[in-house]
Amino acid sequence: MSTINCNQCELEFNSETEYYSHYITAHKSSSPSIKKILILGGGFGGITVLREIEKKFRKEPIEITIISDDNYFLFTPMLPQVSSGLLHPSSISTPIRYFCKKSQFLQASIDSIDLEQQLVTIQRPFDNKVRTLEYDYLILALGGKTNFFNNHNLEKYSFSMKSIEDAISIRNHVILMLEQAAQTGNYKLQNTLLTFVVIGAGFAGVETISEINQFVKRSISKSYPSINPKNINMILISSKDRILPEINEKLSKISLKFLEKDGIKILKNTRADDADEEHVILNNGKKLSCATIIWTGGITMNKVISELKCEHGTNGKVLVDDMLRMKNRKNVFVLGDCALIKNSSQDSFYPSTAQHAIKEGKLIVENLTRIFNHKKKLKKFSFHSLGIMAIIGNKVGIATLAGHNISGISAWMIWRIYYLSKVPTFDKKLKVLIDWITDGILTRDVTLVGMIKMKKIHTIHINENIPSIKEQLISNL
Repeated sequence: MSTINCNQCELEFNSETEYYSHYITAHKSSSPSIKKILILGGGFGGITVLREIEKKFRKEPIEITIISDDNYFLFTPMLPQVSSGLLHPSSISTPIRYFCKKSQFLQASIDSIDLEQQLVTIQRPFDNKVRTLEYDYLILALGGKTNFFNNHNLEKYSFSMKSIEDAISIRNHVILMLEQAAQTGNYKLQNTLLTFVVIGAGFAGVETISEINQFVKRSISKSYPSINPKNINMILISSKDRILPEINEKLSKISLKFLEKDGIKILKNTRADDADEEHVILNNGKKLSCATIIWTGGITMNKVISELKCEHGTNGKVLVDDMLRMKNRKNVFVLGDCALIKNSSQDSFYPSTAQHAIKEGKLIVENLTRIFNHKKKLKKFSFHSLGIMAIIGNKVGIATLAGHNISGISAWMIWRIYYLSKVPTFDKKLKVLIDWITDGILTRDVTLVGMIKMKKIHTIHINENIPSIKEQLISNL
C-alpha cells in the first residue's frame, strides 16, 4: 500500500483522507493573522498561563491549546494528605477543561519538540495516535520526574510522591501493611511490616512521613487492636546534617524536635545506597528491615526537555533569560520545574516552588501582551518569596513569614488558611474544608481499594466505506 508523507513533519499516512485530516488540524491555520499559543503542561505554571491568557486575550484573534498527560490540575501542596487518607483525591484535582473558556485541551504525552520548524508532536494515550501541532508561541511548563540518580533498585522497590497515583498507592500500601500486621503474632514480622522509611528530608519527605505517622497511629488505635503500637517505626533519612534545608537552621531544629517527639526517627548525614524487597541499605553498610520505602529525593527533567537543542543547566533544566525566554528563541517561554532562572540580586537560581511558578506564569502573559501590542521592552522576572510553610504533625506546623519564624498550632492554622485560599475553585475549596472538618470528628477510613483496570487500544482500524453515524440514523427514519 502506498503511503503519503507530510512534508512539514515527515509523518506517513495510509490514505489521502488521513493526510488531509492531519494537515487541517496540525498545519493549516484558519488565518495567518491568528497566532497560535501552545502550552505544554498542566501544573501550577501551565494553568496560571492559561488562566491569565483567558483573562487578557478574550477578544484577541488567537488559538490557545494546552496539552497535559493528565486531564486535571493537581494541587500538589496537599498531596501528602491524600497519601494519609485525610483528603480525597478528587478534592485536590480540578479538570483542566474547567479553565478552558476559549482554549482547547488535549490529553496527550509530548513525543518531540522541533524548535526549528515550530512543531510539537504529541501522542494520544488511548490508542497511541500521533499528531503534530504548529505554534507561533510555545510555553514550556512540563515540570519534571522523580530523580532516582540511576539507582535502579531504589526505583524498583520505592514509592515516589509526585502524582495522585503515587499518593493513592502509598495509602493503599499502608493499609495493606496494617492488615498484614494485624494477622501475625510474630514480633519481628510485625515490626518489619510497620517500619516505614522515607528517603529525603525536604518538604515532601517531612510532610509525607508526618502524615503517614498520624494515619498509622490513629488507624491502629481505632481499627487494629491486635497491633502493638510499639512496633511502629517511622524513619526519615536525610543526606545532610539537618532536615528541611529550605528553611533556616533555627526553624529546622524546632521541626526536628517536633518530629522526634512524635516518634519519628531521624537519620542525619545518611544516604540510602541500595534496596531490595525488605531492606534499605545505607551508606554506612547497615541494613534497615522494612516493607515500605518512599523516595522523595528530588526531580530531573523528562527526556523531551533534556534533549531539546538549547542551553541546559542543572539536571537538564532549560536556561532562560531575564524575560523567561529560552535563549536564542524569542517565541519560546519556559517556567516552573523545567526552567533554570537566574536570581541576579543574590547570584543564585530561583527555587522551583508553586508560588514561583505562579509568578512566572503571570509575567509570561504580561510579556505576551506587550509583544502583541508591539512593545519592544519586556518585563524582567523578579520575585521575593512570600514565605515557606509546612505541616509536620497533628495540629503542628512551621513557617517563615517576612523573616519571622512561627511554629506550632498557629503555623498549622496559617498553612491551612493560606493553601485553602489557593485551591482554584469554590467547589474544591468546599470539598477540602469538609474533608478537614470530618477528619476531626470521624475515624479515618481504612478501606483498601484494589487495582483498577484501564483499557488501552494500540490500533483502531477504520473502514472508510462504513456510513457515518448521522447517515445511519437518517437511513433508519
